[in-house]
Parts: sequence; structure tokens; C-alpha cells
Amino acid sequence: MLDYYGNRHLYSMMELQRMMLSPVNTAAWIGKEMMNSPLNPLSYTDAGRHSAAGMELLERVTRIYTRPEFGIHETKIGNKKVAVTYKIPMRLRFGRLLHFKKDSDVVQPKLLIVAPMSGHFATLLRGTVKDLLPYYDVYITDWQNASDVPATHGKFDLDDYISYVKRFIHKLGDNVHVMAVCQPVVPVLAAISLMAS
Repeated sequence: MLDYYGNRHLYSMMELQRMMLSPVNTAAWIGKEMMNSPLNPLSYTDAGRHSAAGMELLERVTRIYTRPEFGIHETKIGNKKVAVTYKIPMRLRFGRLLHFKKDSDVVQPKLLIVAPMSGHFATLLRGTVKDLLPYYDVYITDWQNASDVPATHGKFDLDDYISYVKRFIHKLGDNVHVMAVCQPVVPVLAAISLMAS
């Protein structure tokens, strides 16, 4: 386990890596655009398409991804369109609980979606949320990017993950459904088992 100073140096190294890869990313993007240009005769050959694909892969690997928006502003309940707004009923150091509040008086079952935190943003589940909104009162975990959390906030391990899931479920109260997507299945099962014991 790294101490505070070890974590600080890791963050510095990560920022140095980002700065060093920035020109590589730009060059890969330019190369991809050139190889895909209809004005480039090589773009019509297998070698040109393979080169463009390689450049696109390099550009994507070196890209710095930012948190995209969910972009869900309405849904249908029955045949009626209703507005959707975002609320944050609980905010913790390493994550928050996001609620998709519908402008409707219809009472629906509560559903907590526990999103992966292994390098993804919760918005990866945008389609899942959109499909469930007509039928459920949807909440989702929105984990912080580790590089955005100061090292002074301490560690976040499996026990903490399980504790966060339990706290989110307690916040939603009784009769809540829980859906774990991919990586959080084990921590969610542990949290639910501990709560049931």
C-alpha cells in the first residue's frame, strides 16, 4: 500500500505521461485523417485502410477521455412524455448517487444500478438507464475518477466499495431493486449478503 507521498508521485507521473502522449495523440489523429481522406489515393488500398485503422487505434489509446453527459431529458410513462432531471441525493468522497427524477406522480419501484468503476464512466450505461426509465424510479452510482480524488482522502478498497453500496441502498430505503453491471457484481452480492445477515 502506498503512503500519501507515494500516491502523490503516482499522480505526478500520470500527469507527466499525459503531457508526453499529447503530441503522439495529435500526430495519430492527423495521420488517421490523412489516411481516411478521399483525396488520398492510398485510402482506397488495403495498406491505406490498415494504416488508418492503426492510427485510429493509437489516437484512441492516447486520448484523454472526459466525463460525458447522460443527455436524458425526457422519457415516456405510458403514452405520456415526462421531463427528466438529475438530482444527487447522496455525495461521498469516491462516488455519488445520481437520481433520474421524473416530472410525474406515478409511483414506480426504485432501482439502483451499480455501475462499474474500472476505468469507465457511469454514462457508459446511458442506454440501459434510458430503457429502464419508463418502468422504474432509477438511481445510479457515479464513481469518481481516481485521478480526481486527492490522495489525502485515503484509500478506497473492496471493503470501502461494499460499504458505499450498503450506504446507497440504505439511503433508498425499503423495497429497492439492485442491478449490478459487470465488475460490481461481487461487491453488490457481498453488500446485500451482509445486509441480510
